[in-house]
Amino acid sequence: MNLFDDLPEPACRRNVPLAPLTWFKLGGPAEYLVEPQSEQQLATVLRRCHETGTLVHILGLGANVLVPDEGVSGVVVRLNSPAFTEVTFEEGTLNVGGGMDMTKLVRTCVRQGMAGLEQLAGIPGTVGGGICMNCGGRYGEIATAILRVRVMRPDGKIEERRQEELSFDYRRCNLDDGFVVSAAFQLHETDPEQLRERFHEIWTYKQNSQPAMGGQSVGCIFRNPNGQSAGQLIDLAGLKGFRVGSAYISERHANFAMSDKGGRSADVLNLIHTVADRVIERFGVRLEPEVKIW
Repeated sequence: MNLFDDLPEPACRRNVPLAPLTWFKLGGPAEYLVEPQSEQQLATVLRRCHETGTLVHILGLGANVLVPDEGVSGVVVRLNSPAFTEVTFEEGTLNVGGGMDMTKLVRTCVRQGMAGLEQLAGIPGTVGGGICMNCGGRYGEIATAILRVRVMRPDGKIEERRQEELSFDYRRCNLDDGFVVSAAFQLHETDPEQLRERFHEIWTYKQNSQPAMGGQSVGCIFRNPNGQSAGQLIDLAGLKGFRVGSAYISERHANFAMSDKGGRSADVLNLIHTVADRVIERFGVRLEPEVKIW
């Protein structure tokens, strides 16, 4: 008997290809793919992994992850069931599951005339992933609207972190290895037409300044160094269009790594390392990957 024989399909499956579940469309299978149908199931899975030393990865919409070609051992968890994607509005407070699609959530808020998250227009991924990396851009970050976050620890216990207990920085949050199961945001009613205009302004900027969202890319591949632009440094190093096998730097935005259809994760990883080496040689600046490399 293995760790999860008592979890019925579709909650647990073995040797599931991960490439179709990521934006890069690359990588091998998960030893176990677990899609819990309740917080209780999630707690059971995490507790068993914690007690046995089994490796656990959390996979949202795959918008910021590079899966190795050989796949991953241990457990990959996706919080995509209704238990983790529910959305409710209550007197200016938005309560939402950690597995909710960020793009769909922002659009829902705009339609409801509730302001506070429209600055995240065009940013992919789940709410949980967005919180853990404090997603955002030139128009603002997710941290500005958070009231509280419920996280599940590796031992299966739930903790609630209020705004004053959370520490956010550029693409970082102090949630450590907790799994975001739900969050609450402070929103406010505003003129729906003005909110729609603001949303479309931000969305249009994203579309016009970046390669097509989705496809064989995960967006920005490196974090911006303090006071500098990673994309500008890569561009000045003459690396737009630079290719390693099936992977290459976008001609449109130098901080976007792209992959050919049917490419290899190893090529993307080599591209990341090569670009980082070229930038440090040229400018003395060390670029850190923003993409999660499993």
